[in-house]
Amino acid sequence: MAGKNLKRVVRKATAAPAAEKDTKRCINLVVNEQPGRTVCIAGSFNNWQPEKKMTDKNGDGVYRCQLRLAPGNYQYKLVVDGQWRLDADNPNLAPNEFGSCNNVLVVEAK
Repeated sequence: MAGKNLKRVVRKATAAPAAEKDTKRCINLVVNEQPGRTVCIAGSFNNWQPEKKMTDKNGDGVYRCQLRLAPGNYQYKLVVDGQWRLDADNPNLAPNEFGSCNNVLVVEAK
């Protein structure tokens, strides 16, 4: 095939579509309770399952957890030793379908 015109095909590499920017934020939640309690948080961000346990590393009743949430409003309650209750340190409330209230956590965009 020497001497024949060979057509060279060059394929352009196309950039993969940009991944959607991760807009989730790390939210540190701090709750003051009695030392030695079991404190969990349940809300609209985890289908109201009280599986997210808050920790009191110093044994002083200051319980902490970190949530990774997209911007928006989330309702939640604390579950302390199996009892559902409001977070007394958060005055933001919304009524729920059970005739009581839930706390509201507002996550701002970056």
